Amino acid sequence: MKLLHRSIAACLLLASATLTNAQLEGHKADATPENHPVPAVQDTETPSQRDHRMAWWREARFGMFIHWGLYSIPAGTWNGKQIPSVGEWIMNTASIPVADYKPLASQFNPTGYSAHDIVSLAKAAGMKYIVITSKHHEGFAMFGSKADPFNIVTATPFKRDPIHELAEECRKQGIKLGFYYSQDQDWTAPGGSAYKTGDHQPPTFHWDKAQDGSFPDYVHKKVIPQLKELLSTYDPAIVWFDTPRDMTPQLASEIVTLLNQHPNLIWNNRLGGTYKGDTETPEQYIPPQGFPGRDWESCMTINDTWGFKSYDTNFKSTETLLRNLIDIASKGGNYLLNIGPDSHGVVPQPEVERLQQMGQWLKVNGEAIYGTGPTIFDAPTGTFGPDKSRDGKPKFHPTWNWRSTTKGDKVYLEIFTWPTGSFHIDKMPRKVNGAYLLADSAHKPLKFTQNGTALDVQLPAKALDPIATVLVLETNR
Repeated sequence: MKLLHRSIAACLLLASATLTNAQLEGHKADATPENHPVPAVQDTETPSQRDHRMAWWREARFGMFIHWGLYSIPAGTWNGKQIPSVGEWIMNTASIPVADYKPLASQFNPTGYSAHDIVSLAKAAGMKYIVITSKHHEGFAMFGSKADPFNIVTATPFKRDPIHELAEECRKQGIKLGFYYSQDQDWTAPGGSAYKTGDHQPPTFHWDKAQDGSFPDYVHKKVIPQLKELLSTYDPAIVWFDTPRDMTPQLASEIVTLLNQHPNLIWNNRLGGTYKGDTETPEQYIPPQGFPGRDWESCMTINDTWGFKSYDTNFKSTETLLRNLIDIASKGGNYLLNIGPDSHGVVPQPEVERLQQMGQWLKVNGEAIYGTGPTIFDAPTGTFGPDKSRDGKPKFHPTWNWRSTTKGDKVYLEIFTWPTGSFHIDKMPRKVNGAYLLADSAHKPLKFTQNGTALDVQLPAKALDPIATVLVLETNR
């Protein structure tokens, strides 16, 4: 059910991949160089042009994903039955007919929604950009689309455009805004694609005759017009595609023609049609070595679901979330961490609390995350066990002693397990000139000895932060 992107397959063999079908990792064939019908910006730009285009995104390191739509109304329950899998897939998982699902729009009135509060939450968390679902697989547009009436302004009593409000608030607060757009799957538009679930049958995997139709017609009548609206009206910094199954090179090239009109746009590797995009997108896991030579971004949930599910209370701890961020940064990636507002537009309080706590750590230690490069050490960050991950390959078990990031002549060591006495490194590839703790506002020098490649830094008896204390090494590059 998960069609793995060939270009990341080698890394996935090493990974502990616990993937959901929220945005399936699957892409059709994006691995080998192709003679694209329409060259994308990635096909024609120079390395220096690419570095310039990607500069803000690489600096950011931390962003907010928002999954929000009609699926927040059933919130994981249909006809009194709790539906397995993630909240935003309820229409597919429960095989809900189009005629029964679309009327949810008449109940959608999220008067608790505040663009100001959500952007302020992102800022408080230390996030630098937001990516929101402008249309998920259910086909409902969360913006005022003139191309299709199944949207929040036309079809609901709410009548407001929350994405317009979010765009305005992002501009005010200095946050970049991007849009998730499901270009391939659409379960309420005739001709839209669907992934197999349960007993849904090939070739379409539709469960309702109302879904049948021409996929190219769907792309031409709904996808391209709505993408034009999003790009021209809101001027996003990012477009985040998903789950290409039926996207051919020719259809994808028509979308690329639109994207090329916005030369600073960043878009991911899930468009399909052999286009690689800008970013690899590991989902719900952190690859053991990252993706050397490629920009990448781990998208992950705070609990177990992307869209709101009322009975999913399995929230990860702030410690786990922060360690994920540090681990990802140490491998040169970004962390796109999801929130799922409820049907009133309100973010669940446990998610708010964890993001605020992450922001408190970043206020002190953000220098060790933002704009940093990956570790210069070859120390292992885990082991491969005899057990298997879902793809049948050895499962990677991370260890949580420390990670490292770099910036210029500084090496940051994010220490999770506080040592007794000194912090020891067997192989320090640079000469160290000084050491101090980032959370110590006075930057009091710490004693250290460097004999050959071995380094020992004398530390205080207690860590300054129970989750991660950052040791800064000043070095010769």
